[in-house]
Amino acid sequence: MKVKNIISSLILTIYSLTIFAQDQTTENLKTLSDNKQFDQIIEQHASKSKNYSAKALYYIGQAYYMKEDDNNCLKFMTLSIEKDSKDPAPLYIKASTLNYMQKYDEAVKSFQLAISLKPDDAEFYSGLGDSYYNLEKLDLALEAYKKATEQKNCLDRPYSFVAQIYSDQKNNEKALEAFYIAKSIIDNKSNSYITALFNIGLLESLKGNYDKAEPAFVELLQLDTTDYHSYAKLIQIYYHRKEYDKAKQYKDKLYDAHKNGLLTDNLKDMFCFDQFKWNDKLIQAFERYEEGSKDIYNKHLFYVINQDDNIEYRIQTEFSRFSAEQGGSKYLLCRTKNGTHSTFNIGFNDNFKYDDLKKNVIDVLEEKVKPAATSRPTKKQE
Repeated sequence: MKVKNIISSLILTIYSLTIFAQDQTTENLKTLSDNKQFDQIIEQHASKSKNYSAKALYYIGQAYYMKEDDNNCLKFMTLSIEKDSKDPAPLYIKASTLNYMQKYDEAVKSFQLAISLKPDDAEFYSGLGDSYYNLEKLDLALEAYKKATEQKNCLDRPYSFVAQIYSDQKNNEKALEAFYIAKSIIDNKSNSYITALFNIGLLESLKGNYDKAEPAFVELLQLDTTDYHSYAKLIQIYYHRKEYDKAKQYKDKLYDAHKNGLLTDNLKDMFCFDQFKWNDKLIQAFERYEEGSKDIYNKHLFYVINQDDNIEYRIQTEFSRFSAEQGGSKYLLCRTKNGTHSTFNIGFNDNFKYDDLKKNVIDVLEEKVKPAATSRPTKKQE
């Protein structure tokens, strides 16, 4: 055998051994990854990965991804891409990491490259939608999420975000349709399903379709008994229908939750129990949990809201210890408007009928009754 042939054979043998070793390393890394041995991958391979294959580098980067080490994840995914630019997997992980790092413009580019290599992967489009959504490019986000829903094995997220974007854009008809689609597809044990139910109930209520809103909120509470906003929404539905007995059980739930310190944000002090239109204004009625105090406090508050969503003034029931001690009504109807407090000779006790209260509130709104007393807060002396 000639020397040249011998050398060529040796080179081929060494090359074959190198390829075999790389393949073996990649297989070992895949096994470790499948078994979630991410610490072991990093400890045993990260420092000696200079000559590793693109796929091996990907598994190391993936281990860093699972350990939430974004910088090292990006480092190894970039190395993997440089060795094999035709594999969409490292591009996807790189893009997802850039999303976590809030580098959304960079993430968009990597998602687009991944999609160009594998245009039928729902997660790629969903990730791209997340990038655009965080960049507040809602039309592009909507397009990406819709594209995700057209692929096989699409997860819940894109369906929910299609509906959410329509809601953000105040396109309630499209949003409602999309939430119904999401509800029909996603897992009913997921948070996304709960979100879909709440929004269906909310949007159907806004349309006045209370027969459709009620079952959505009822189903939601069967799945999550701690969704206290849904209690308030059901109370409003039953007050609109004048089914006050049905509302009572949900009011009692809110009072119990308040006593146990379970309520937060806008439910912490009071809840909205009714909404109705008066002329061109919206009247929102709230009930406070406070009871048993000997000091003056507001119990029911009717806010007058104009077309610009601004509160103009309010009418409220106020606890009057003096009246109660004299054998009169526990609450007196009052008004706070333009810095002036007015008290009317109209009183209520705990067993009042809501229709009577609402009628008297409307009488005050229409100025059919005159206040018995008015006062303005005195200015502090300088």
